[in-house]
Amino acid sequence: MSSQPAAAPPLAMTHRQIMEALTGLLAAFFTAILSSTIVANALPTIMSDLHGTQTDFAWVITAALLANAVTTPIWGKLSDLFNKKILVQLSIVIFVAGSVMAGLSETIPLLLTARVIQGVAMGGLTALAQSIIGTMIPPRDRGKYSGYMGAVMAVGTAGGPLLGGFIVDSPLGWRWTFFVCVPLAVVALILLQITLKIEHIKRHVKIDWLGSILLTSGVSLLLIWVSFAGNPVYYDWISWQSAAMVGGGVVLLALLVLVESKVEQPIIPLKIISERTTALAILASVAVGIAMFGSTTFLGQYFQVARGATPTEAGLLTLPMIAGNLTGSVVSGLLISRTGKWKGYLIGGSVLLVGGLGLAGTMDHTTELWQAGIFTAILGVGLGMLMQNLVLAVQNTVRASDIGTASASVAFFRSVGGAIGVSVLGAILSNRVSQLATQGLAAAGIPVSGGSAGASMDLADMPAPIRDIMRAAYGDATAEIFLISAVVAVVALVSILFIKERPLRRTVDIQPDIQPDAESESATPELASASR
Repeated sequence: MSSQPAAAPPLAMTHRQIMEALTGLLAAFFTAILSSTIVANALPTIMSDLHGTQTDFAWVITAALLANAVTTPIWGKLSDLFNKKILVQLSIVIFVAGSVMAGLSETIPLLLTARVIQGVAMGGLTALAQSIIGTMIPPRDRGKYSGYMGAVMAVGTAGGPLLGGFIVDSPLGWRWTFFVCVPLAVVALILLQITLKIEHIKRHVKIDWLGSILLTSGVSLLLIWVSFAGNPVYYDWISWQSAAMVGGGVVLLALLVLVESKVEQPIIPLKIISERTTALAILASVAVGIAMFGSTTFLGQYFQVARGATPTEAGLLTLPMIAGNLTGSVVSGLLISRTGKWKGYLIGGSVLLVGGLGLAGTMDHTTELWQAGIFTAILGVGLGMLMQNLVLAVQNTVRASDIGTASASVAFFRSVGGAIGVSVLGAILSNRVSQLATQGLAAAGIPVSGGSAGASMDLADMPAPIRDIMRAAYGDATAEIFLISAVVAVVALVSILFIKERPLRRTVDIQPDIQPDAESESATPELASASR
């Protein structure tokens, strides 16, 4: 008798009920995505206003990604322990605080602090959105709703650069690229309160604080090292500082693995991430994160600095990539729900990702803009087919009680990959711009001091001959970023090829292997867990 009510909630939800429950969640997710993309076309102006360098440019992105990465598993674990609705609302409040602080920033360090706060909130929204979808919807039907999330992501990604460019070019100025997200977040908060109704079952709470500290400090130390190594102002790749930071980071992460194998409720459960599908999906997600964040972060900069576009124009020029992302995400999600097969779409997406990045690697400061649009559209389709569907592949292999943690683990490693990509590729871009600028200035008979040629991003006040040389240096150096990303994307393709395709189950939770007539109590806890 008790098994019937337990089974009813996950099976009884109609499409309309699910969409009502997702309304506020998608609004919150849209706000987080918009906040991360709206700043992209404003960054060159922000760097000029706050006197930032190419390294600062990369770290405004990296700071948010790093905070997102290290807090995503924590949010995911909390979603398995506490009320998901309250956690989503808390993350929105944190996000509003970070946005206001970023808009009021007068220095680069203050802006970086605000971006960390925003990143913490975005980690919560990303992990909780995936967790709630996984809790309510069976994997067979989840592709369609993940497609809606992908569509929201694509619209936010498309609207962000356009809106950001428009705001920067308007009398409002770049600070309103942060302020404009605040009312959107408040609307999302109200919608969540009204629409999101999911049952919460209290469980024994034990948070792995030691694992969280080791995870945050180990990843942070390695990313800080990779961002500043090789810069003559700081330290060389081979130096005592490098040895200390790399050694310290490795020791901290080794201790993390040890702790996670011992504690009762680890922040990154080794049993889950060592499962074949999850492990390969995580490896692919790292590669996708490096390719996605590492290359697209510098696309707006390429259009503005190398091609002389205004922030608004740069937003319009990124539309082909966004349209491709939207198409790839929605179409693949619908087809996966219809057919129940997903691996082919992941393979196709990774092939398009490698191809799009490779083609973008041929661009320089003279490439026709229509060609750049085609290259980035192919890249966008590949990303759209990969991002949500990699999470879907993992969710199909774990129990409902582990969906939050498993989804957050994939998102975590993707964000780590993105942070690594932005840091490393930003450093490569900075060094390459310096080299090309120095060569160009020397060829033009213009004296230049040491390695400072590529340090400044403010080209407006430069004499025309120097400005042209700097534009060419930025444009030509950006091609290397895309080529390196293409090589990394091959790792995603190889990983996906080795993933074993499992049919998408039509139930929210994994069904136990019992006889059809043995219903009772063994199935009840799982179904109750699924209805959280």
